[in-house]
Amino acid sequence: MSIGVLTLVVAALGLIAWFVARARAAVFRSGSVGRFSALPAHHGWYVALWTILPPLVFLTIWWFVAPALVTDAVIATPAAAALPPPGFVRAAILSEARNLSRGDAFGAFHDLSEVLAPAYATAQRRYDWIATGLAALLAFAGFAFAIIRVRPDFAARTKVERIVMLALLAASLIAILTTVGIVASLLFESARFFAIVPITDFLFGTHWSPQVIDARDPGASLGAVPLFWGTFFIGAVIAMIVAIPFGLMSAIYLTQYAKASTRRWMKPLLEILAGVPTVVYGYFAALTVAPAVRDFAVAIGISWASSESALAAGLVMGVMIIPFVSSMADDSLAAVPSSMRDGSLAMGATPSETIRRVLVPAALPGIVGGVLLAVSRAIGETMIVVMAASGVAALTLNPFASTTTVTKQIVDLLTGEAEFDSAKTLAAFALGLTLFVVTLLLNIVALVVVKRYREAYD
Repeated sequence: MSIGVLTLVVAALGLIAWFVARARAAVFRSGSVGRFSALPAHHGWYVALWTILPPLVFLTIWWFVAPALVTDAVIATPAAAALPPPGFVRAAILSEARNLSRGDAFGAFHDLSEVLAPAYATAQRRYDWIATGLAALLAFAGFAFAIIRVRPDFAARTKVERIVMLALLAASLIAILTTVGIVASLLFESARFFAIVPITDFLFGTHWSPQVIDARDPGASLGAVPLFWGTFFIGAVIAMIVAIPFGLMSAIYLTQYAKASTRRWMKPLLEILAGVPTVVYGYFAALTVAPAVRDFAVAIGISWASSESALAAGLVMGVMIIPFVSSMADDSLAAVPSSMRDGSLAMGATPSETIRRVLVPAALPGIVGGVLLAVSRAIGETMIVVMAASGVAALTLNPFASTTTVTKQIVDLLTGEAEFDSAKTLAAFALGLTLFVVTLLLNIVALVVVKRYREAYD
């Protein structure tokens, strides 16, 4: 059986174990008048978990180990003696043989792949039966261990809650370890890059040309300042010029002027923008906004305007993050005590004066926190700048000129056929680490600001 089918079989065995244990516990309860520490359902869950978890853990480990075992078994066959030495060609032949044995391919470039395909199928069947037997053995052993403990005085509820707690702890550790792994991989690969290129040349250099790297001085072509400037210019300047006014004004209208019925349908419509896939924004920027910006520039006398301008990408990015600013501003304005608003109106201030001089200053920390979160979201955006921005690294203040960003260059550096150990490819990890640090700091600052704001009105 395949691992997927085995998983379904194990789940079915767990369901049967639940009914059996629950019925056994119900019989104990019907024949006794004492006080019980668990319900029949708790006993059922205890036995079901012991029936399901051991084979599932085994199958998870087996899913990673089995391909190597199958490959080793195929290599040990006489037909594998004709395989070339370890390398790309050997791996390609084995991969083709594996696909042929599974029926995922209808032909092969290497004749040896067709010869090895039956050996792959035989080894796969053998190890599938081994996995089936071991999973069944673990399931029945877990069931037998748990079912004999189903007694009137057994605290099944406590055991089940402990197992659930351990499962939640494991899920939390997986998330934490994943984050640690991401950071560790960035640090490791970035250290390899900085062993080739001095960190000062990378952080403070003003020339970015990874296509032409001088082997004697690779840092001369990998100065990332133009990338940092393009990222800041598009994500933190142009996008914020769009997002902050529209986001803040929409929040003010929805909280202070809109009727309840109007707010009920306008707020979800506004937040739909946050759920639109970024690739859709990228298409919109490349096919609609960029040509319109170029035509507008030509109409006002700027004939050299680029169709991949910073303005086109920044405008669409600003529209994308309007919900981030609006939602945070909405929550911040709503959290201001109504007594401050009522007091200002009672003193004779108009609603607009109350908003401008009382509500917005009181909610400013929360609004600033929302803006910082929106900036971190904007500078980490990829698809819009990949589809609408240019690949030209330039230090310019002209919004109609071509410019590029860190995320755009990461995509360009990691696509193609460049050597993975080259300075060009490793530069993508250094850029990713820099972007990670910047967005992390922005998120920390935003969360600190929002936390202080919330504490002020608790």
